[in-house]
Amino acid sequence: MFTPLTVTVVVTALLLAAWCGYAAVRDQPVKDWHYGGAALVLLLTLVQVGVSTVALAGGERPDGDGSTLVFVCYLVAVPLCLPIAAAVSLTERTRWGSATVAAGAVVLAVLEVRLADVWAGAAGV
Repeated sequence: MFTPLTVTVVVTALLLAAWCGYAAVRDQPVKDWHYGGAALVLLLTLVQVGVSTVALAGGERPDGDGSTLVFVCYLVAVPLCLPIAAAVSLTERTRWGSATVAAGAVVLAVLEVRLADVWAGAAGV
């Protein structure tokens, strides 16, 4: 898997989480700028899905038995994380909407780390 892209996605997701978390602490709802940041993170995850799909189609596989299915499941979940959080935040136009997007960004970062672990064949698969 393409490590610099994974690191970029994790860092931008955590920056988005900090930004939305700061808005929640300041008792502010999600603003259009926050959704723009979420769209940037989503774009990066879609690029990662494309790169990973090409790698899988080219014959590369995660290390470990049965890891390909787990990897694909994580790969499907990653780009869904922020759109779901953003949709929920649209219904909650208070500080909790900002907290929801922040939580979704943290979950996305954790999923990214796990995705990289599965690709590398880490234990617990």
